[in-house]
Amino acid sequence: MEQKVILKAQNLRKTFKLSKKQQALEKTKDKKKVAVADLTFSAYEGEIFGILGPNGAGKTTTLRMLSTLIKPDSGDAWVDGASVVNEPEKVREKIGFLTSELKLEDFFTPNYLFDFFSELHGVSPEDRDRRKAAMFKRFGIDEFAEVKVGNLSTGMKQKASLVISLVHDPDIIIFDEPTNGLDVLTARVVTDFLQELKGQGKTIILSTHIFSLVEKLCDRVGVVLDGRMVVCDTLAELTKDCDLEEKFFQICQEMEG
Repeated sequence: MEQKVILKAQNLRKTFKLSKKQQALEKTKDKKKVAVADLTFSAYEGEIFGILGPNGAGKTTTLRMLSTLIKPDSGDAWVDGASVVNEPEKVREKIGFLTSELKLEDFFTPNYLFDFFSELHGVSPEDRDRRKAAMFKRFGIDEFAEVKVGNLSTGMKQKASLVISLVHDPDIIIFDEPTNGLDVLTARVVTDFLQELKGQGKTIILSTHIFSLVEKLCDRVGVVLDGRMVVCDTLAELTKDCDLEEKFFQICQEMEG
């Protein structure tokens, strides 16, 4: 049975201007940095697709383009048929997006923010209350529902951010480094939940530099280096001769050679 392509990125490219200070730090005279270079890949319905690469490889920029936070310089991506360039509103209706770079406002409570974003997404009060009760209980947020975000622990902030990103029960979920900075217990709660979402038929795109996270969760993996997708295959195929970490360093050595 042929798998349905639910997300397709085609020749995505993004550059950023460098200040003189940034040029000095990166030891370059180039006035622009290519963050993502003609990146192409597809993700199938109901799978967890991992984008693996070191810090600075272009992972976050890629996901920010897919989630319509920034526009590509060229290329396009289609999320369940909607173009991120020409139909960003439609894309936002279809996805949930979580990144550690976007913070919840410290002044507000999880309860208020869940209600606010539910209304923003057009979720009915009945569905909102049902989902909030279930999700807050699942992540232990119910005891902190009226505590201001600024007074929550790092782990609780991450769990609240995750829950709020899913208020509208999206079928396509984009997570940038979902376990970044979390303690072992909180990271386990998050990864277990991602597996549950996959079991519900959701499509999950996640970026990470953590090999064990990819090995635990992902069906297919795209390795990104210097803004380019250098290999994209099933996890089983990539690790048939060695573990993922060794395979990654083999790829790096081949590129340097």
